[in-house]
Amino acid sequence: MKKEKIFCLQKIIQIIEHFWEKNGCTIVPSLDIPIGAGTFHKETFFNSISSKKFSRIYLQACRRPSDSRNGKSNSRLQHYYQIQVVINPPPKDIQKKYINSLKALNINPKIQDIKFIEDNWENKTIGASGVGWEVRVNGMEVTQFTYFQKMANLECNPSTVEITYGLERIAMHIQNKNNIYELIWNEKLNEKIKYKEIFLYNEIEQSLYNLKKSNIKEILNFFKKNIKESKRLILLKNPLIFPSYEHLLLSIHQFNLLESRKHFSIIERQNYIYKIRNLSKLIAIKYCIKNNINYKKK
Repeated sequence: MKKEKIFCLQKIIQIIEHFWEKNGCTIVPSLDIPIGAGTFHKETFFNSISSKKFSRIYLQACRRPSDSRNGKSNSRLQHYYQIQVVINPPPKDIQKKYINSLKALNINPKIQDIKFIEDNWENKTIGASGVGWEVRVNGMEVTQFTYFQKMANLECNPSTVEITYGLERIAMHIQNKNNIYELIWNEKLNEKIKYKEIFLYNEIEQSLYNLKKSNIKEILNFFKKNIKESKRLILLKNPLIFPSYEHLLLSIHQFNLLESRKHFSIIERQNYIYKIRNLSKLIAIKYCIKNNINYKKK
């Protein structure tokens, strides 16, 4: 039997990007500010509330301070990578295309156990939700499939499909590793660069910052200033929509930092989420007005 090639993580990224590029997606850069999920990227947020045709793919670093484990967890990180494929309208054969992308990584559905398990997705801060499935390969979740029904509490018509590849988990499956830090990031000549060489000390220091050393008072000030600036920019006579959205994203990251320090009571947490969600809706509505997009609140 032919032995399948085991890809390093750098090659996995290239294969997925190349696969979707061949299937009509435009590769766009990642967002250059901290965000908790690839869905927050402006390409997904704004295009999902438009009915225009689009297809994008991007590699996005994500930060979730509450997932900090001081570099001691084999499978959980506060900083990790996703590849997002976002297409509107969704192709009828999107599931087949996704399976073919796994085949390109030498994940054979005739040999591996691939399951789609219902898992509807929701993010309360940007008012996003949709029906979806998590995809498991041999029991490990490697992908989230979502058809957005709502973004910024506005109806998505048609629904936009988003495929989120969890890169580290896919690599753990392909390389048969049970520890993220032992993943091979790149191979050159006879040298193998491991994930831990690039990310471990960053993970340790960022975890320390997220869980113990961040200045709560200052983070709270940053949060309030970013909310205030986001509002100012979106309420200008000629709103600056994208700068306003970026300040909103910064405030969400600061909210996540405060949450990792357990700063909020349950009621306070809901109030902060409500404040962020209302602002995200206002930004989305201003975007629709500026671009002559008919929108419908859900």
